[in-house]
Amino acid sequence: MGPMRAAYRFATLLQKHGLLESVTGVQIDLYGSLALTGIGHGTDRAVILGLAGEEPSRTDPATMEVKLQSVRNTGILKVAGVREVPFIEGSCLIFHREQMTPPDAVMKHPNGVRFTAMGVGEKLLLQKIFFSIGGGFIVEDGAGQNAAHTENETALPYPFRSAEELLLIARRERLRISEIVLRNECARRGETNTALAAAGVKHDILHIWEVMRGCMKRGMSTEGILPGGLNVRRRARRLADRLREKSSGDPLAPLDWITVYAMAVNEENAAGGRVVTAPTNGAAGVIPAVAQYYLNFVRGADEEGLLRYFLASAAIGILYKENASISGAEVGCQGEVGVACSMAAGGLAAAQHATNAQIEHAAEIGMEHNLGMTCDPIGGLVQIPCIERNAMGAVKAVHACRMAMAETEGHKLSLDQVIKTMYETGLDMQSRYKETSLAGLALNIIEC
Repeated sequence: MGPMRAAYRFATLLQKHGLLESVTGVQIDLYGSLALTGIGHGTDRAVILGLAGEEPSRTDPATMEVKLQSVRNTGILKVAGVREVPFIEGSCLIFHREQMTPPDAVMKHPNGVRFTAMGVGEKLLLQKIFFSIGGGFIVEDGAGQNAAHTENETALPYPFRSAEELLLIARRERLRISEIVLRNECARRGETNTALAAAGVKHDILHIWEVMRGCMKRGMSTEGILPGGLNVRRRARRLADRLREKSSGDPLAPLDWITVYAMAVNEENAAGGRVVTAPTNGAAGVIPAVAQYYLNFVRGADEEGLLRYFLASAAIGILYKENASISGAEVGCQGEVGVACSMAAGGLAAAQHATNAQIEHAAEIGMEHNLGMTCDPIGGLVQIPCIERNAMGAVKAVHACRMAMAETEGHKLSLDQVIKTMYETGLDMQSRYKETSLAGLALNIIEC
């Protein structure tokens, strides 16, 4: 998603600067993890579609293959959907697998991509370097990570940078964490009518939930082999069918359903379907799986609880993004499934009317037991161990929530301390264990 957004932005910049009609050729250079796992992650497809004017949230997945094949068959790419230029993938899309970052980049991040547009006589028209920093967020080189933030934090009624600040605000204002996030989101909308703004935020959250539910439904109703060459068979539908056939006496059946929900989403992700990036595509199954668990298996579950779940999860996700990373290429899978687990654990506690301290504790437990998790996808595909790892993360989130809500005497480690530890652990981790597929499970498999 990040590379696709970067390509789309580059195409719109060409339009904005009046350069589009002068373009006679384009080149894309991928570095670091984008190069090493680019094919498996669909980065090649994403940048081609982005340059052609496709934007992730508005692209119909059903039409993507046709558009890609048109470019590949004709050797012509319509930049921004308008300007036709020659595009031979082997020479215009280059994977620099031996370089972690563009050599001339100011910023150093292992997910870099350079776009170059040329005019007549190979004249350089525009060149930009972008970094995909996780969760679909992108940063232009030299702008700093804060450039990925479009909101003006000073305008928020309750700005916070740490869990400690968040808890202090909540205690001072006598608000739930979910209420703080709701009021901040209302302020971002610029709507003077508070009730109308709140209704808009809730409507948008429920829309996101509907997209998540649609993804789970597709994953639970589709069979077949996932693309990519590993011949991984979809399992969510078969698992769901078996669960429906079993008697209702199994007390652990809810855990099996969580597994099905999470795997359904990530099988869709592996197949190139539409998922909600929460917090990342590779970890997109955890939050919807725990939300569906809440609605189906928690007594008294309702829509208001679901809204609290998403709002509190968002607060926790913000803390990780602001103070650490949600990029598997930067900090390993602890920054993806680990963060998703932490978000879902805190969100589930909020949905069940937990105290703010219990929410913070649940989020802390959720990450504490994911520390050090590597990102080593086999074949660079988001399939093994990624699909099952989402299921494990979702189950762990429920357990973390239950532990926190059963505790009455506080806890030793704070969420802020665990976030700091996660980031430091990720920085210390060898790069070959961070979404490069150069070590770990990605290396130690038997080819059949």
